[in-house]
Amino acid sequence: MKKQIFILACLLCWLQLGAQTEHQHNDESAQTEHQHDDESAQTEHQHDHENRKAALVGDSKPVDLSRHAVATSLDTASTEYHNLIDLDAAQVSARKQGLQISSLSTVKLETISQDELCKAACCNLSESFETNPSVDVSYSDAATGARQIKLLGLSGVYVQLLGEGLPFLRGLASPYGLTYVPGPWMESIQISKGTASVLNGYEAISGQINVEYKKPPTSDLLSLNLFLADNLRNEINADLALKLNPYLSSQTFVHYEDESREHDGNGDGFMDLPAVNQLSLFQRFYWNKNDFTSQLGAKGLRESRRGGQLSDIPNPWRTDIQTERMEVFAKNGYIFDALNNTSLGLNLSASLHDQEALYGRNRYDARQLNAYANLIFQTDLAEGQKLVTGASLLTDYLDEAFLDYTMLNLLSGPKVWNERRQDYYSISSLRTELTPGLYAEYSLQAAEKLRFLLGLRYDYSSRYGGFVTPRLHIKYDPASWLQLRANIGKGYRSTNILSENSYLLAGSRRFMLSQDHLHFQEVAWNTGLSANFFLPLGPRNLQLGLEAFHTRFDKQLLADVDADAQRVYFYEMQGESYSSVLQAEVSYELIAGLQLGAALRYTDVRSTYNANAGTEGAPYLPVLREKPLNNRYKGLITASYQSPQKRWQFDTNLQLNGGGRLPGAYEQTEKRFYPFPVLNAQFTLYFGEGSLYLGGENINNFRQANPISGADQPWGNDFDATQDWGPVHGRKLYVGLRYSIPSLRALLKPGAAETVHQAEPDHDHSLH
Repeated sequence: MKKQIFILACLLCWLQLGAQTEHQHNDESAQTEHQHDDESAQTEHQHDHENRKAALVGDSKPVDLSRHAVATSLDTASTEYHNLIDLDAAQVSARKQGLQISSLSTVKLETISQDELCKAACCNLSESFETNPSVDVSYSDAATGARQIKLLGLSGVYVQLLGEGLPFLRGLASPYGLTYVPGPWMESIQISKGTASVLNGYEAISGQINVEYKKPPTSDLLSLNLFLADNLRNEINADLALKLNPYLSSQTFVHYEDESREHDGNGDGFMDLPAVNQLSLFQRFYWNKNDFTSQLGAKGLRESRRGGQLSDIPNPWRTDIQTERMEVFAKNGYIFDALNNTSLGLNLSASLHDQEALYGRNRYDARQLNAYANLIFQTDLAEGQKLVTGASLLTDYLDEAFLDYTMLNLLSGPKVWNERRQDYYSISSLRTELTPGLYAEYSLQAAEKLRFLLGLRYDYSSRYGGFVTPRLHIKYDPASWLQLRANIGKGYRSTNILSENSYLLAGSRRFMLSQDHLHFQEVAWNTGLSANFFLPLGPRNLQLGLEAFHTRFDKQLLADVDADAQRVYFYEMQGESYSSVLQAEVSYELIAGLQLGAALRYTDVRSTYNANAGTEGAPYLPVLREKPLNNRYKGLITASYQSPQKRWQFDTNLQLNGGGRLPGAYEQTEKRFYPFPVLNAQFTLYFGEGSLYLGGENINNFRQANPISGADQPWGNDFDATQDWGPVHGRKLYVGLRYSIPSLRALLKPGAAETVHQAEPDHDHSLH
């Protein structure tokens, strides 16, 4: 039944697409003339509302409109330009920068623009951080192809992922969800380190990452992206944006990916990367009239992911993960009083994630339903004072079934909740969690150069009871060339122990856990300091950034892979657990068109493990150890040159990844992996409305020597594919084509794409 529904949804999207195309063809000329007359008649009205409406209608370059709750509820205001100039009713032209730090936001906000994303293949979200020193992306194992991000040295589960301000890729979607977001669909990515605004919830511990998709009013009529790699991975991406009438526009996105060829570069009998087949569809509508704006959207995804030993091996060890996912959302906003910036927004979203997975002899099937609602009210209190308040509801329904055919050991439980069936054990877990919450955020501009952002929210979980989330951000500009920021805040997270650690099933390890571990809430504090310098050097400014962040856990659930090579012990941490990060980065345009950058980051992540784990009845023996498989430092050098008149472009980056600790028993001498480099490069040739790009990843062909232990005996006790610390594949070459047909509006207004509307300094909800 689910398959029929999915196919029907796909057909409806394409039927709607065909109808829109015919309507567009018949009415485009009349609409253009009508719009031209309306623009002349409404110039004065737009002058009064231009700032508030820009984000609502999807202005050609979204700006910081977080001052307005409607913009907050509908669009993440992306700072696409390095400087936004504050002039009444003025339009200022500026050249886009690939990677920017908002000069207006109290919260430190890094924006990766579409130009920056195009400096690499960027097939999906997991491949979008190659030129960013803050976010690390790596494979969690050598069998499933799961990619994990790390921010401030912590796993991606501590990062709050948002899709245009809505909950995104939570729970079951976390292991593979980064590959569910095609790169050509994205308009920008915003990164905020540490605890961000309370408006989006309580879950951000190490930071927030928000993805902005292309918007119907500002997109090209048609965009096409074709990609082919030397391992015969091929992708097709297309989107079509149509203006149905003066108030309503729509956009249809299609993504197809096929990587079915088996490839074994190191001869260990295992595929270097899994065979993936994925189809994604996304349909969205955008309505804007007077002071009301609404967005509706629906997404559908089906993916087949198969990995493990090559198919010609008798009785192969294989992984087989089948996923179906559906999402819907609605975002509505209304401006009541433009003079006092009084507005109301309502965000709604829901997702259904269905997964059937096989890891060797272990089976993990699960279904998750997530629903979210957020009501946002915003108004000015006085000059330099603003208030945002509202209520939210987060609902999670998770049904899991885990079968371990290698005799999974289950420890204590208040009742017989595990059932033995002949030669295996099973876990059946059903979890429903409802979390309503209230929040308020107060913005104060105490002086011309000093701003405060204070947030507080109270949530009540049906499983964990009530809890309070306080957060504070401070920004001080002592000089025009210096910006200082500080933040402190608290975050909470409900664990999903099986899905978050499912990659550990790529081996012979047994999970050792109790029923209590299936429902656990983690708590942590985060503090941060940052300084951004804009120093005159020759004809241009040298940009220098320094920052320090510290995250400390009050409660944490540990997955101990040190105590026993055949088991994973789960237990509540007793003692210290923290992450400390120091980072410095610099960028400078050496000559016209040549942008250089460099960054260096030091990371220290430690937790207190139980040296007596696995010894029944023994007390907790605390040992503070470095987290395994974590790089102690990372260096990054980037160079980008664009020729005059943008005829061609060359981009390259060199990553130096520091060494770290390998898993091992406490009494043994620590084993470590060594630093390693990775070189990437891409050449882009522009022509008309398109570009041809070709490049290489891991050009220096570095790969981890033996990413899979016991590969010759995958059914034995020593088999382990989860000890990954470096690339599992060698050099990868690719070629691609980008082509677009501009919208009629862009053709009539050739300069519109470079126009930046005036934006007022605000109290920064840039990630909402």
